[in-house]
Amino acid sequence: MSSPNGAGGTRTVLAVDIGGTKFAAAAVTADGGMPVRAEVPLSAFASPDAALAEVVGRVTAQVGEDGIEGAGIGSAGPVDSVKGSVSPVNIPGWRDFPLVDAVSRMLPGRPVRLAGDGQCMALGEWWRGLAEHTPSRAMLGMVVSTGVGGGLVLDGTPYLGPTGNAGHIGHIAVDPGGEPCPCGAAGCVEVVASGPNMVRWARANGWEGDDAKALAADARLGHPVALCAFQRAADALATAILTAAALFDLDHVVIGGGVAAAGAVLFDPLRRAVTGSAGLGFLRRVRVDPTSLGRDAGLLGAAALVLPQDSPC
Repeated sequence: MSSPNGAGGTRTVLAVDIGGTKFAAAAVTADGGMPVRAEVPLSAFASPDAALAEVVGRVTAQVGEDGIEGAGIGSAGPVDSVKGSVSPVNIPGWRDFPLVDAVSRMLPGRPVRLAGDGQCMALGEWWRGLAEHTPSRAMLGMVVSTGVGGGLVLDGTPYLGPTGNAGHIGHIAVDPGGEPCPCGAAGCVEVVASGPNMVRWARANGWEGDDAKALAADARLGHPVALCAFQRAADALATAILTAAALFDLDHVVIGGGVAAAGAVLFDPLRRAVTGSAGLGFLRRVRVDPTSLGRDAGLLGAAALVLPQDSPC
């Protein structure tokens, strides 16, 4: 890694968070500071490529391209960290899109690293969130939003897997005879628990609201269909969490994303479902918490992919 640079000699990297409906980017320093942040809705641009150029350009224009040492990217998946490409289920325009090359062209000569958005969320929480203050040997981070993603931090090390897709929990089948998923399988967690699919199911059962925020608001008011939508999501997420806990002996699960922002209407039934379905003693010790970093968890984790080795990460 090159010598310190950026304003006041602070090491600074670019973090990029690719979601199904929005792209975000930030300048992140080695102590977790975020002096510059930008976000754009994907729907406002003619193509995902244009949205990427805009959000990265907003950050580099303020920081100065020379002030950035490298870039970390967290993307909705699946990803291919070997090729540096992504094929997000919820971005049909990107199939085997060379995302690392695209960002590298914007930052010539700097390292660029890629991981799944759920993995970056987990890494951000481990580095600067709940897990920083409550040490966890085996943590699962989840993003429950337009899609459902996840990532693992095991013994203090992010585990990405050979292709970069380890922890992609949204495509665990919780109902093999269930609805088809855009990934090609059936009954995936994402088909039940992602925001758009919760809304779709609720509308099919008589609810008349507009989006996941409205669904959460009605659930808080006791609307039976809205409550049932969150219960279905909680049950699917609990099944996936306990499956992962049985495989990796998890002690902590941290969940972020737009659906998770609903708060108690998701977490109360989710915790009950996890506790009620956990059989073995080591499964019953799993803690389930909302992210402490909000929308910045993924950006911090993406930054941690490329920060200097002498940083806390």
